[in-house]
Amino acid sequence: MSDSTVKTKLVPNLREKLGMATREAFGRALAELGKENENIIVLDADLSKSTYTNLFAKEFPHRFFSCGISEANMVGIAAGLAASGKIPFVSSFACFLICKGFDQFRMSVAYPGFNVKAVATHSGISIGEDGPSQQGIEDIALVSALPGFVVCVPADEVATRALVRRAVEHKGPVYIRTGRPKVPILYAGDEDFRFGVAKKLADGSDAAVLACGLEVVEALKAAEICQAEGISVRVLDVHTVKPLDEAAILAAARECGAMVTAEEHLLDGGFGSRVAALLAERCPAPLERIGIRDTYAESATPAQLMDKYGLAAPHIVAAVRRVLKKKSTRPPR
Repeated sequence: MSDSTVKTKLVPNLREKLGMATREAFGRALAELGKENENIIVLDADLSKSTYTNLFAKEFPHRFFSCGISEANMVGIAAGLAASGKIPFVSSFACFLICKGFDQFRMSVAYPGFNVKAVATHSGISIGEDGPSQQGIEDIALVSALPGFVVCVPADEVATRALVRRAVEHKGPVYIRTGRPKVPILYAGDEDFRFGVAKKLADGSDAAVLACGLEVVEALKAAEICQAEGISVRVLDVHTVKPLDEAAILAAARECGAMVTAEEHLLDGGFGSRVAALLAERCPAPLERIGIRDTYAESATPAQLMDKYGLAAPHIVAAVRRVLKKKSTRPPR
């Protein structure tokens, strides 16, 4: 988000073409999947234009239900539909869907393990001027705490479409986090995605940057800067926060010996915390975490917020430099 266009030579996966927002990719994928599977039912909380579920509503009005500004009730309805053999999708802004519907997700979806798919839009602080009341920054931590949930944070439109399809195929609750701004296209249209299998977008041996969602682009920009300085940086798109790709993360820790995580979310309980726990248990390595530090944001442009709260590429570069210092001063095993 620090630039609207991207140019790179050293990191081929970072393309110049700006694609659609992941929230729009979700809405379009859902409308297509509705043609293939008549069991898909969509519920929305009075925000269908913003979540793009209105595209499904136009195609399948008899399978779309507007629940009004009543997110908790919407989740309860979805649980009932799932119990009846349907595949319900519930959608709203991340802060509304998860914060207001958490108890229902806990007792009506996670506890019985029902086949509900939750897709949140307008996540993180990149929604910009709408301010903290609508900036969902706690959702990854909250949903990751629910047993049985798969938690995905796609980086571009291709990943979003593929993961929405995987959600339909998967038996059990799934949460997909999407965003408001348009983002660069990272993947070819036929790229395959599987839950719990990260994507290596840049290879490197000095340090590894693990990112999800909007931060994947920033991580690739940071890798470009680092490579120009002679620092070899591996970049992993960890699109599935739960379950983590433990094999890829542990390999990065062993082979690079210095780790950075990047997320557009609170550090407490988020993606970086999950990686830190894995490393502490299985392969201790120096770690720096990029994310929002124990605060709510404010109203400003997305670029201003990404910079102020330390999420833009230069902040990731600084984290790489810090973790390399930790690596160099680490006593031998």
